Amino acid sequence: MVILISQSAGIPKESLDSLGPVKKPITHPAAALTGRKFIDEAPGIDSMGIWECSPGRWERTVKQEEFAHFVKGSARFTPAHGEPIDIRAGDTIWFPANTGGVWEITEDVRKVYVIIDRPTLWREFKRFFKTKLRRWLGLSPAPAEPQQNIATGAAPVTVWRSVDEQPQRP
Repeated sequence: MVILISQSAGIPKESLDSLGPVKKPITHPAAALTGRKFIDEAPGIDSMGIWECSPGRWERTVKQEEFAHFVKGSARFTPAHGEPIDIRAGDTIWFPANTGGVWEITEDVRKVYVIIDRPTLWREFKRFFKTKLRRWLGLSPAPAEPQQNIATGAAPVTVWRSVDEQPQRP
């Protein structure tokens, strides 16, 4: 399956989900998070989506590898062991697993991200346990990948469009 998030900077904030405040705020009120996941636990990918944050300062450790492209705003990330990194719209960054530091947001910032899921014994155990627990509780299994179009051999494309790109009605 191919996922296209068309014009991610133009998607209205109201179309994203509220994710609550940051977990370890340094300033108050705590910065607020919004976002939308487009992939959740696909092989090799923990998640992929849009993430947005309001102004504030907080501490965070990125547990897994993350690849991100910033599409709006600006931020400063100061790694626990390193020099500050200024990030602005148009910048792309990769964080190794267990990257800790302080985020400082002075204006709303939005990124499109991919959290990379490198297989480990612990992650495989958790995935196995979640599947067994869902079956035991009688819940449906995690959604499977859509089937390819047999006539063309092409995988379906999921498209998320900004308001500016919505088809116009006659």
